[in-house]
Amino acid sequence: MRSIWTGAIGFGLVNIPVRLFSATQSSNLDLDMLDKKNHANIKFQRVNESTGREVAWENIVKGYKYDDEYVIITDEDFEKASPEKSKLIDISEFVKEEEIDSFYYDTPYYTEPAKGGEKAYALLHKALAETGKVGLGTFVLRNKEIFCMLRAMEGDLLALVRLRFPEELRDTSELTLPQKSTIKPAELKMAVALINQLTPRKFSIDKYKDTYSAALMKIIEAKAKGKRVSQPKFRIAKSKAKDLMAQLKESLSTNKKAS
Repeated sequence: MRSIWTGAIGFGLVNIPVRLFSATQSSNLDLDMLDKKNHANIKFQRVNESTGREVAWENIVKGYKYDDEYVIITDEDFEKASPEKSKLIDISEFVKEEEIDSFYYDTPYYTEPAKGGEKAYALLHKALAETGKVGLGTFVLRNKEIFCMLRAMEGDLLALVRLRFPEELRDTSELTLPQKSTIKPAELKMAVALINQLTPRKFSIDKYKDTYSAALMKIIEAKAKGKRVSQPKFRIAKSKAKDLMAQLKESLSTNKKAS
């Protein structure tokens, strides 16, 4: 793994030098875009809108349109906007993790102590684990301010989870949601029973795999060998009963037989 950011975690007067690593990797297949006629690779070019000529990467700058004119933003400008946040994950408060709705969770990262920060890193990990709290803070990554949560994981690891700012979540007022309806006690009881029936005694997230990519790879391998791939038949299972209570009963019965 290669670090994507180096800086420090700051809380109080304590600064812990750390490196940040991406904690995720894509399980998608790497598909290329090709010309349908001769299967040649499709390439994208950075083209000047006025001249139609390709522009070299070193000649490309970033700009913000202000009063119909572009203001050019340099690397120095990004640094000037908040120099301390570019190098410091500033932990402003500690809260119980359950106080943060998982709807705000975005991307997980790993942190690793840099030279000289090992003891303070281990101390913060132990303190978070003992209190059951997480740290909330902000920093700048790739010219964008990041709202984040620092939490203690197993194996002495401090993980950083990127969070969404509240303003990044859309308002639900534009959605058409069901009006308040009367739920019969028997229907609720049946729905709860179905939920309990589908609740495992011991949950393991490891059983969930990206089976779609694996299935797609089998098709690719078959076509590479000149084999014909047939379209599998698939139908969404639906209950013939229109009554909600009857559908719940049928679902419970079907799951009992399957188990």
